[in-house]
Amino acid sequence: MLKTILLVEDNEDDVFLMRQAVRRSNISNPMQVAEDGQQALDYLQGVGKYIDRALHPLPFMVLLDLRLPFVPGLEVLEWIRHRPELETMLVVVLTASREDSDVDTAYRLGANSYLVKPPTPEKLAEMVKSLGDYWIRHNEPPKKIGLPA
Repeated sequence: MLKTILLVEDNEDDVFLMRQAVRRSNISNPMQVAEDGQQALDYLQGVGKYIDRALHPLPFMVLLDLRLPFVPGLEVLEWIRHRPELETMLVVVLTASREDSDVDTAYRLGANSYLVKPPTPEKLAEMVKSLGDYWIRHNEPPKKIGLPA
């Protein structure tokens, strides 16, 4: 069974481009989308509309934008890293920010990687292919994320 990826992204154009890039990269893992930081927290906690883990499985990887409504991405990252049951979850920051303070803070809070969104759909597809090759095809992830149900 393929493990789920959670994309946390508020820009619908970026969500569309990411879905295309994932498809073009032959990544067959299902991808769920949270449109803001609060939705990401709700999804990860399995509350509200995300309560059914059969429909909304706990992801093995979170692709996290930083500039999000309601709860900023760095706060989502900090929340994830303070949850012992999520300590092995992969968190890849995928954002437009190149600010040194964002990069430094993301790594200090426990990001596994920090990627800057490329300027074209072709470059995004290339980045997603590399991401898939490393994190999905070659990396040996932990066998279980989260506590038993």
